[in-house]
Amino acid sequence: MLEIEKVLIGILQGIFEWLPISSEGIVALLSNFLLKEINPIDFAIVLHLGTLFAVLIYFFKDFLNVLLYKDRFLFWFLAISTPVSLIVGFILYKIVNYFIFGNILLLLTGFGLIFTSLLQKRKLKMKIHHHKLAILVGILQGFSVIPGFSRSASTIFGLSLGQFSPYEILKISYMMSVPLVFLSSLYLYFKNPQLFSFSIEALFSSFLSGILTLHFLMRISQRLNFSKFTFIFGLLCIVGFLITLFYFYVN
Repeated sequence: MLEIEKVLIGILQGIFEWLPISSEGIVALLSNFLLKEINPIDFAIVLHLGTLFAVLIYFFKDFLNVLLYKDRFLFWFLAISTPVSLIVGFILYKIVNYFIFGNILLLLTGFGLIFTSLLQKRKLKMKIHHHKLAILVGILQGFSVIPGFSRSASTIFGLSLGQFSPYEILKISYMMSVPLVFLSSLYLYFKNPQLFSFSIEALFSSFLSGILTLHFLMRISQRLNFSKFTFIFGLLCIVGFLITLFYFYVN
């Protein structure tokens, strides 16, 4: 039965990774009940590797354009935001490890997205230069190392302050995850290589459910106006906050 449980957790990782809800919190919560012999947080981080491959395949042409310098905007946006995220994330990883702090940040992000939705509904737009926005979003992504805080929530909120469509916001947010997920997975591999062989079934199921959910969300984002998009994702952040509170309660 252990394989079925790992596959189930992998499927949920592939779904929640793209939503402004801490997928680590969801996976860790289930792992506490189903897979007691492993560190639930480490297992949750390993499963990001499955969704990383989903991003690489789904946005393969976009990544190729970045590498070939055909998409200059995205090249420089990622080139600026990624090192900023790594620096901020490294510093916070060393000094902040309180789950509740990340959860409060998630709640504030939800209210921030709802506030952005109201601004958009009144046709009030913020004009932030792309380089400044890349730094801001990089900082916000760095905050996602705080347990309980959603990387998707932080980057979606930051990108919503720019002049992007819902589709562009999700695409940039998900592409930004690749360097951070790769480096965190590499760190865990050297820390505990056995965890990866233990997680094979879950990695495969997280990849499959991840690419299917990713395709669904990208299709939906093309049909939503910006105000509805930010409002819905703001509500999802608040739901994520409540789920993490439940995680605390059962532990």
